[in-house]
Amino acid sequence: MPHINVIVVDDHAVVRSGLKLLIDQAEGLTCVGDYAAHEECLPYLERLDPDVIVMDLETPGAGGMAGTESVLARRPTVRVLVLSMHESPDVVRRAFKAGAAGYVAKAAADDDLIDAIRVVADGGQYLDPALGASVLGSDGESPVDSLTERERQVLTQLALGHTNLEISEALYVSVRTVESHRAHIMRKLRATTKAEMVRTALQSGLLDEARRGETATSPDPPTA
Repeated sequence: MPHINVIVVDDHAVVRSGLKLLIDQAEGLTCVGDYAAHEECLPYLERLDPDVIVMDLETPGAGGMAGTESVLARRPTVRVLVLSMHESPDVVRRAFKAGAAGYVAKAAADDDLIDAIRVVADGGQYLDPALGASVLGSDGESPVDSLTERERQVLTQLALGHTNLEISEALYVSVRTVESHRAHIMRKLRATTKAEMVRTALQSGLLDEARRGETATSPDPPTA
C-alpha cells in the first residue's frame, strides 16, 4: 500500500492534535502538517507534498469551501477530504462542487475517517454513509433517477444479494455486461463500495418496487 501524507486544517488545536494522533497511528498514513487555516498551509504544499488534505469548513479567513478551491488551484493533484459538523445536503453538494473528493461528518467513527482518507488518496470519492448518497442528487432528486432501466434492474439484483453470474442469467446478458453496468452505477451514484450502492437502493425504494410484483427486476425476454 503506497504511503499517504496527510495535512490537517482545523481551527481547533485540540481537534488537530487528536486527528494528527489518529492519522499517525494508522498504517501507511502520516500527518505531515496541521494548520488552523488553509492560508497557513499554502506555502508548504510543495515541500510537504501531501496526498490528502483533511479540511474543516469552519476555519478562519476565507473558510474551508474557498480553501478547497485555493488548495486545488495551487496543487491540483492533492485530494481534499472535508471533515465538517455540517450535514446539510446543500453544504455537501457545494463542497463537492468546490472540488472536494470526499465528505465526512465530524460525528463519524475514527475508522470511517481513515477509510475515507485511503479511498480519496486512491483516486476515489467518499461520502459519509450516515449522510446518505441522496445528498448528491440535484433539486432533491434521488441519484437513482440518473440510472437507465437496465442499471436499475442490476442495482436491485445486487441489493437483493445476487452475484454477477446470477444477474447475468436472470437478465439474459453476459457477466461482462453486468460488470460494465455495475461500474456505471457506481460512477453515477458516486459509490465506492457495494455497501454504498445497496444503501442507495434501499433509500430510493427500489426494493419496495421489487416486492410489489418485481417490476424493477423482471428480465427482458430473449429476442428471437
